[in-house]
Amino acid sequence: MNKTKRDISQTSPWDKQEFIPLLLGGDINTYSMARAFYEQYQVKSYIIGKYPTGPSCNSRIIEYHADPGIDSDEQFLSIINTFARAYAHKKILLIGCGDNYVARISRYYHNKNHGQSFTNAMQSQSYQKVMQIQDCYTEASSQPSAALPAQSQIPQNSIPARSQKSPPAPILPSEHSLAPNILTPTTDYELMQHLQNKETFYQLCRDHNLPYPRTLVYRPTMKTDFKLPFPFPVILKPSDGISYWEHPFAGQNKVYQIENRHELETVIWKIYHAGYQGTLIIQDRIPGNDEYMRVLTSYSDRRGKVKMMCLGHVLLEEHTPHGKGNHAVILTEQNEALLKQAKAFLESIHYTGFANFDIKFDQRDQTYRFFEINTRQGRSNYYVTASGLNMAKYPAEEYIYQRELEFEQPQKEHLWLVVPKAVAFRYIKDPANLAKMRSLFRQNQSVNPIFQKGDLKPKRFLAMAKNYFSHFIKFRKYYQCEHTDRRDSN
Repeated sequence: MNKTKRDISQTSPWDKQEFIPLLLGGDINTYSMARAFYEQYQVKSYIIGKYPTGPSCNSRIIEYHADPGIDSDEQFLSIINTFARAYAHKKILLIGCGDNYVARISRYYHNKNHGQSFTNAMQSQSYQKVMQIQDCYTEASSQPSAALPAQSQIPQNSIPARSQKSPPAPILPSEHSLAPNILTPTTDYELMQHLQNKETFYQLCRDHNLPYPRTLVYRPTMKTDFKLPFPFPVILKPSDGISYWEHPFAGQNKVYQIENRHELETVIWKIYHAGYQGTLIIQDRIPGNDEYMRVLTSYSDRRGKVKMMCLGHVLLEEHTPHGKGNHAVILTEQNEALLKQAKAFLESIHYTGFANFDIKFDQRDQTYRFFEINTRQGRSNYYVTASGLNMAKYPAEEYIYQRELEFEQPQKEHLWLVVPKAVAFRYIKDPANLAKMRSLFRQNQSVNPIFQKGDLKPKRFLAMAKNYFSHFIKFRKYYQCEHTDRRDSN
């Protein structure tokens, strides 16, 4: 395969492509993956998003189609299979770029391949244990501990009703499966459900000795009859993020930092009054600003073996209510001990496909604490490609070209950012991090994935430039001074 970049305006038409990357979503995640596909294989990607906006719209390396139905159970399969049938002579590499998309892909894809994928996942003892204890109410210790007890050892009054948002994966009729020419790197549907749900994810962390913040799982039946095992301020977030965003309300945030009991009970009431029915996660607030965060991206092959890991040191995050926690500046770094922990975890549960961990360094005991796992590549995934590990290569080499993958890690430092330099230098505080940024800028080892040379149609460029410079206003409005250590990204 020739990896030489060429002028985007000369992109080959569909009939000259060996395969078609089909990406679902419309944000920077999809554009970053499409850019990786173009740089590695010189192929255009076909992207289906809900609306005709975002960095993928009006791109020269993308055929973008807006269809609100892609986000509905009723139309999802029809839209995907209609495209696949139109190119039945081509291999379609399907990649979801949002939690709702990867969940639907996994459900329908593993219906087509249900036997082998389901059997492989079931062979994991740790997975069986999570299935057994998934609804156990726990006030989890922040320290790594022994595995959770079997359900028979748990007092009956501590076992709540089974979660409505974690049903077993149904075996659907064949007409409710993805088309035969669709290939996709995704993990088992039931395993994905347990990982996407923060409650069962933390149970897995406890089982595998992965440190995480001290946690209380709140259920609506508890009302106000509960006691926090840690002091305020605390972090509040939904266990089921997909369901949470399906029930909007005024003042809705991704994560809440709660200062007192009255505020906690008020926000809880608003969330359930809006219609959310899942559990909530209340956690000890880990001190430290954005610069204590880490992001870890991995790829596991269909046998459940990790083949790529890339750790990023987050230097700055977005602070808007809906964007809180989205990465703004990332510096690649090495930490073998941390990677070894995550690798052992993924392989023990037989995870397959892309994964993305949010982690924070707890300066109180020098521990890295795992906040969550995304069962997909993150929206900032181009930090991996920029470090020398092309994100498109892993699923394409395995599923399209049937080639064996070797384990890879980045060998160089690289800077990824989506905000102006002036914003980065103003809001990043640590002198050592500022010095590294200056050095990488001087070495031309930095990238903003949105602005690719040759992909700057006037309409797209103006929209992207407007969003880019809006960060001056957003940070001025929403950023809080970290010297008082009042904000957290749990």
